[in-house]
Amino acid sequence: MDLTSDDETLDPASPAAAQPPVFTLRDVSKTYTMGEVQVEALRHVDLDLYAGEFIVLLGASGSGKSTLLNILGGLDTPTSGTLNYLDHELTSAGEAALTTFRREHVGFVLQFYNLIPSLTALENVQLVTEISTNPMDAAESLALVGLSDRLHHFPAQLSGGEQQRVAIARAVAKRPDVLLCDEPTGALDVKTGKIVLHVLQRINQELGTTVAIITHNAAIAGMADRVIHIGSGQITSIERNAARMSPQDIVW
Repeated sequence: MDLTSDDETLDPASPAAAQPPVFTLRDVSKTYTMGEVQVEALRHVDLDLYAGEFIVLLGASGSGKSTLLNILGGLDTPTSGTLNYLDHELTSAGEAALTTFRREHVGFVLQFYNLIPSLTALENVQLVTEISTNPMDAAESLALVGLSDRLHHFPAQLSGGEQQRVAIARAVAKRPDVLLCDEPTGALDVKTGKIVLHVLQRINQELGTTVAIITHNAAIAGMADRVIHIGSGQITSIERNAARMSPQDIVW
């Protein structure tokens, strides 16, 4: 994995070149109060994310990466600092505005699939397409993740990797601008994990979706345009891959 230190100069071939950031975080901190104890989950984070990027947020458990992802996705709000999505300031947005933001712009892929057991793969995806303004056809979304032959299977009839791909299809079906993934391979074996990573790479490359993955698995960093290292609630370094690895070449 050939990494270079990040700086203000962007490669002209990079997705980030010649366009404004999708997300802009400035001096973002998040403090949780637990009884008389205050926990600083994030401390003075500055970060820009750009359209079409494949980002890996890398850090150990408790480093603050999940908190950062939740703030980006409008599931949580900073204690201080500012967060902008394009020209929309989200820091002071009300719950209705954040709900609209999540519904129209963000897809979530979590470690656990959260499929409804009594619904087929197709029906699980249709839950999203029925409430979206410009959705992808549910069957088309499942075809994108390689599950055209599993449309009418229930979650119990699918492997873990297939269930995760249904979850990705569900997230992608509403055509989100940004796909936020929290340990998407954490519950999978290596072979199945690589299949899921290939699906995420395909969505990034073919649909132009900005993809951000949080993980503690350093091997996945080779797939990214940029690798954002997080420790103790702070960004410790940002590195840019000179070339992105294919999932099948990753070893862990």
